[in-house]
Amino acid sequence: QLQASGGGLVQPGGSLRLSCAASGTTFGLNAVAWYRQAPGKQREVVARIRSDRTANYADAVEGRFTISRDIRKNTLYLQMNSLKPEDTAIYYCNLVKNRVEFWGQGTQVTVSS
Repeated sequence: QLQASGGGLVQPGGSLRLSCAASGTTFGLNAVAWYRQAPGKQREVVARIRSDRTANYADAVEGRFTISRDIRKNTLYLQMNSLKPEDTAIYYCNLVKNRVEFWGQGTQVTVSS
């Protein structure tokens, strides 16, 4: 199971760090990602680390968000800086391991003044 946390209400220009802790499984060097879903919109990938360890970001967050993982802590992170109102969404962590997908329950991020 994946447990996401760290969401909340933040003003535009602020920062948040999301965490995703794994239990009963391990992130290891498998493909991992953060997705988000805004009201009335489809879920979209925000950032991912592929199995070859390369990181990719959606154009909308490039240069502001950083995805990382701590294998020892078995935790995935998403550092979000310079947040904008359009970043408001529920954020989900994702792990693909042995062709099986694991999803976290989602954490709400609201960017508003």
